[in-house]
Amino acid sequence: MERWACTVCGYVYIPEIGHKKSGIPAGTKWEDIPENWSCPLCGTGKNQFEKL
Repeated sequence: MERWACTVCGYVYIPEIGHKKSGIPAGTKWEDIPENWSCPLCGTGKNQFEKL
């Protein structure tokens, strides 16, 4: 699966892992994450992530 990185702090979203604290279960594709989701480390918006 694809990985997406925050361009502000470098956090990498890994779909196989998801992000339970944000309510994103393992296996959630990037396009299925809500547009209002933000980086769990720095709080920047989803639009500041880029595909690795």
